Amino acid sequence: MAKHLEKELERLKKMIYTLSARVDESLELAVKSFQENNETLAQKVIDDDRKIDDLEVEVEEECLKALALYQPVAIDLRFIIAVMKMTNDLERIGDLAADIAKNGIAINQAPQPKVPLDLHQMTYLVKTIVRKSLDSLLNIDAYLAREAIEDDDEIDAMKSEMKAEIVEALKREPEHAESLITLLAITHRLERIGDHACNISEDVIYMVEADIVRHQSSD
Repeated sequence: MAKHLEKELERLKKMIYTLSARVDESLELAVKSFQENNETLAQKVIDDDRKIDDLEVEVEEECLKALALYQPVAIDLRFIIAVMKMTNDLERIGDLAADIAKNGIAINQAPQPKVPLDLHQMTYLVKTIVRKSLDSLLNIDAYLAREAIEDDDEIDAMKSEMKAEIVEALKREPEHAESLITLLAITHRLERIGDHACNISEDVIYMVEADIVRHQSSD
């Protein structure tokens, strides 16, 4: 039984690695398509989102099978429970990446506002926190997971600053309202991606340390 469970856990690790890699690629291409006004890349992200959805279902079914057949305990049980929760966050990151790609197509087809809004730094930070959370998962590294959670505060702060800039721009340039609102949607989705990455990191900490850090105060 122990050897069968070990093989099942290895299979789950490979599946979550594949899902993580696909989500990471989708986020990378979504940001690139927006920054480079590349509709072909954007369409690839949108088309590939279905593959991510299908893989999420496969991983969840594999987790349920492992729970039913092997009745794992301790860290093995926590690993399977964490993977089930993580797949949902990974799928949502994939959805948000597809939404950003759609936003990019829309905004690059519309007249551009004059607001000097630079999303490069925010997108860089979001991609960094996602990769840290995925690395913490694949390496079972609670320290790296805590780093990712701390980094998310900077993303939240940047989103607040950008929201204020966009609101001011809406007053100055109401003729560009559609583009500005789309920009606001992109910043919101980037922030949500950071939140989902934090969820993954929190689940890694639970898996390794049996410590539930979600909803805990950062004070």
